[in-house]
Amino acid sequence: MRFGVEYLRIGFVIVLEIVHRSDTLCRCYGSELIVVMFCGAVLWGPWLIVAQILCLQCLYYLTLGVFLTFLVGTRVSRMSLVYFFDYAAVTTSTVTGWCVIASFLLSSFAGAGYMLHLIERAKKCLDFSATVYIVHLFICIIYGGWPTSLTWWAVNGTGIAVMALLGEYLCIRRELREIPITTTRHRSSKNFLLYVLIKINFLPPICFIAERVLC
Repeated sequence: MRFGVEYLRIGFVIVLEIVHRSDTLCRCYGSELIVVMFCGAVLWGPWLIVAQILCLQCLYYLTLGVFLTFLVGTRVSRMSLVYFFDYAAVTTSTVTGWCVIASFLLSSFAGAGYMLHLIERAKKCLDFSATVYIVHLFICIIYGGWPTSLTWWAVNGTGIAVMALLGEYLCIRRELREIPITTTRHRSSKNFLLYVLIKINFLPPICFIAERVLC
């Protein structure tokens, strides 16, 4: 039983990875799943959206931490979460405050690059960018109270604009690329075959074979 569950889990991971890589759009009509090709489209699902939000949020804070380490860590004796979540640290009255501002803005540029690979759709960039900064706002409220600094609001407002607009620009450039017709047809037939195997519960015994052929 344990091995069967493991095979099934690996099989579904293979399905999600193949559909994601081959830029397919999965549409549900009742109990039927139709796999169709669409430029830049990805598999939709609540768990996928949650995973994208978590990955984007973690990558944003990881990048922010790297920039703060290099720009602020060299100027202070000890790094702390104050520079992440305390609105008082975002100030234009000190050199350290300017370094914090630069770290936030640079992280927004990096966030646009992350959305190019995680989100891939221009129309979704604003939603995911807003989600990142809304989550950040909630954490800041829990950590240090409601931000009353105009500088904090200006920096984060600029950050969300940069992340959303630059992310949309990068995703649009990718969507406008020419689609290799022969490759997409070949991949589409493979995805449909794998879907049929799932529907007839024949995936577990051949999941590793499918991984070698399709990945």
